[in-house]
Amino acid sequence: MLEKKKKIPSLVKDPKLIEKRRDQIVEAAVELFIHKGFHKTTTREIAKASGFSIGTLYEYIESKEDVLYLVCDAIHAEVENRLREALTFNGNGLRILKMALRSFFRVMDQMNDRVLLIYQETKSLPSGTISYVLRREEEIRGIFEEILRTGIQDGSIHIDEKHVQLMADNILVLGEMWVFRRWALRKHYTLEEYIEKQTALLLREITEK
Repeated sequence: MLEKKKKIPSLVKDPKLIEKRRDQIVEAAVELFIHKGFHKTTTREIAKASGFSIGTLYEYIESKEDVLYLVCDAIHAEVENRLREALTFNGNGLRILKMALRSFFRVMDQMNDRVLLIYQETKSLPSGTISYVLRREEEIRGIFEEILRTGIQDGSIHIDEKHVQLMADNILVLGEMWVFRRWALRKHYTLEEYIEKQTALLLREITEK
């Protein structure tokens, strides 16, 4: 069961305004955290980059850790939303998987710095919040598990049920490899070449009887 999402108190009562201001905070904080690191970034800098005073900032969050949590949650939500778009395509499980793989690898490339930020700075969150953030990644893995099981049911994918989770984890690792090793991989592969090669290797495992 997914850990309960953290409820961050706000002095503002308008939910739409809270969402709008927190989106501003996240966008500003992401750039600061990427370039300066979480610990070297001050809340005053976050407020200035967000376009309002330090007092206004604290109307929407209680601590810098709250900001990091919002950043991590927003990044995971964006990755998950991109993947769920693939589930809307018509076709069998195999076709949906191909679309999802392409979407996943592309979003890993587009959000490279942000995904890297999660792995570098999550340790700065309180333990209970870390558990929630890590479980968000398990939800992303669950999307691939769902697609694989769809393919098993319609006969387009051939993999033992007991290996579904492992295969989904392999997919996540391959996407994260482009994040962590992109500096080396790009010497030999374009993003499209990487997608094609890794997709071919994965499909070989699940389409051969």
